[in-house]
Amino acid sequence: MSNSSDILGACDALPVFEAGWVWLAGAGPGDPGLLTLHTLNGLRQADVVVYDALVDTSILQWVKPGALVDYAGKRGGKPSPKQRDITLKLIDYARSGKRVLRLKGGDPFVFGRGGEEALGLVDARVPFRVIPGVTAGIGGLAYAGIPATHRDCNQAVTFLTGHDQTGLTPDAVNWDGIAKGSPVIVMYMAMKHLETIATKLIAGGRSVDEPVGIVCNGSLPTQKVLETTLGSCAEDARNSDLEPPAIVCVGEVVRLRAGLDWLGALNGRELISDPLGIEGGAGVSASQA
Repeated sequence: MSNSSDILGACDALPVFEAGWVWLAGAGPGDPGLLTLHTLNGLRQADVVVYDALVDTSILQWVKPGALVDYAGKRGGKPSPKQRDITLKLIDYARSGKRVLRLKGGDPFVFGRGGEEALGLVDARVPFRVIPGVTAGIGGLAYAGIPATHRDCNQAVTFLTGHDQTGLTPDAVNWDGIAKGSPVIVMYMAMKHLETIATKLIAGGRSVDEPVGIVCNGSLPTQKVLETTLGSCAEDARNSDLEPPAIVCVGEVVRLRAGLDWLGALNGRELISDPLGIEGGAGVSASQA
């Protein structure tokens, strides 16, 4: 507590949380250290914190004493609050004069339905602030040693969701166009329909041997990573102990993990300086670096 207070005390420019406002804040992919100062500032001032299932509960240690902590998590296949009810809850808290922090995993505007909640606040004439967060499709991959972009692999990356509002593989996605046009594809919530998605991408021209990385619980101590290929990723995922939430990355950048798995290096993994085989680089462990 004292450490966070010292940090915030040194940042005079951080905003004051006004009564009757809602702050839509991203909590990052899980590691509490990936919180932004704005989100930490909100946690220390909020009267009510409404948080999602993907928010690591250790983050709640920074909630100010006496604040109401309200769980509003949604998990696939389990009883969950409806989105409209969550939005109405935010409105009711704000109208009662509370400082309301809506804490969402990752970034509130990246597959987080933060835009829907914000528009609901606009309709109710409730003032709000948006605090971006580190999204799992970038931060979770980085903790696995997989960069979303690398100039030897890609100049573009596509982020997409693996299911739509009905829970099915999204028909609105132009799978053929993405297969042909995006060198790297980063997918949220894709585990359930991974076999269907892989089939669509292969039908669109992707190689069955293209590298695939699946990162479960990215940035947390329980993080697990599966390196596989597009042709076998669905079967390999079924045969593993991986469970959602997970990020699935398709593309040559996955091969860079052999050189960029910095967490693995801390545990003795030997890293390769040229994982793409362009220059024939040698390996180096964390102790040698």
